[in-house]
Amino acid sequence: MKNFIEELTWRGMIHTMMPGTEEQLAKEMTTAYLGIDPTADSLHIGHLCGVMMLRHFQRCGHKPLALVGGATGMIGDPSGKSAERNLLDEQTLRHNQEAIKRQLAKFLDFDSDAPNRAELVNNYDWTKDISFLDFAREIGKHITVNYMMAKESVQKRLNGEARDGLSFTEFTYQLLQGFDFLHLYQHKGCKLQLGGSDQWGNITTGSELIRRKLGGEVFALTCPLITKADGGKFGKTESGNVWLDPRYTSPYKFYQFWLNVSDADAEKYLKIFTFLSKEEIEDLVREHNSDPGQRPLQKRLAKEVTTMVHSEADYLAAVEASQILFSNKAQDALRNLDEKTLLDVFEGVPQFQVDKSKFEVGIPVLDLLASETSVFPSKGEARKMIQGGGVSINKEKISDPAAVIGPDALLNGKYILAQRGKKNYYLIIAD
Repeated sequence: MKNFIEELTWRGMIHTMMPGTEEQLAKEMTTAYLGIDPTADSLHIGHLCGVMMLRHFQRCGHKPLALVGGATGMIGDPSGKSAERNLLDEQTLRHNQEAIKRQLAKFLDFDSDAPNRAELVNNYDWTKDISFLDFAREIGKHITVNYMMAKESVQKRLNGEARDGLSFTEFTYQLLQGFDFLHLYQHKGCKLQLGGSDQWGNITTGSELIRRKLGGEVFALTCPLITKADGGKFGKTESGNVWLDPRYTSPYKFYQFWLNVSDADAEKYLKIFTFLSKEEIEDLVREHNSDPGQRPLQKRLAKEVTTMVHSEADYLAAVEASQILFSNKAQDALRNLDEKTLLDVFEGVPQFQVDKSKFEVGIPVLDLLASETSVFPSKGEARKMIQGGGVSINKEKISDPAAVIGPDALLNGKYILAQRGKKNYYLIIAD
């Protein structure tokens, strides 16, 4: 078994660690938990560092608990937030929990009979039946307001970062998270909490609660918040989060995200988001430095993460889709693209709407390119470029200006990809 702390250290995945954590892990198989916010029915890549920590933890022989914050998700964590979040109902939270578990099952072993098999827990299950009076008496009395006020996440909200201050609901968040740690310590033997560095204040409230209430000793370890070399926010694109669910981010777009990271970020992300060994990554860095133009770091990163989150078939399809723009022999690949990937690949190219019924009888290519659309300003220019071999329909060169485009040409029964010259693409939509 690998040493969990050593593994995370060389990968740059440790921000803060409570004294005694490494000794605890060396002593026995240890149970640890990491909380996941269930505000959506998919994880996004901002969650991936924490999920990778859980996977490393299990691979190193320890037992991971993934905690879906059904109760805390109903309140909202002030850490790193400038506004209070929308609250969710139980039905939505339960739906989100099941969706998240299906995604986590790609990373963690939930189903074997191994003693360190992963478990999914929901803090709503042990929080929903406790009364306010019981919570105040059994939990609240052990943690002083002075202790809670000193937390950085609370101070930031009180010192003007929040538009509307800090509600009592959010102020109690750290007590609820501390209650989670206490419950899992008592009922699951959980002695370690993992999380992002912004969770340190909440985590230490839990360890303090256990110490004061039961005299128990528990531990904490956080990973750094992932950043980009240019200071931009990791995991955000112009269209929002990069999701793990293909309904929200297609495998093609997911692959493209990793393929387009900077050289500086690619090396860091290979350590955090893949299971490549130190030696493999060092070899890739040497290869990259000898010929950066080939971008071996980004290509390997995109391959590893896309295959892990989606599948090898999705990775290969994404590579094939990426090559359509640059290949003149991509007719078959283009026809095999599903509609979402097709629209993702050609996002941003000019689009034209044409009555679908006109394709049923066949549209002369010159009419299609110069009358029904404005791919060319005139039929004369279109004819001249076709005769010069500079026009393609669905990546197939058109050599006859009298050609007719019929319904068989429609991709997914709806689209035509026109190409003028080497770099000018147009998407014609038959409606």
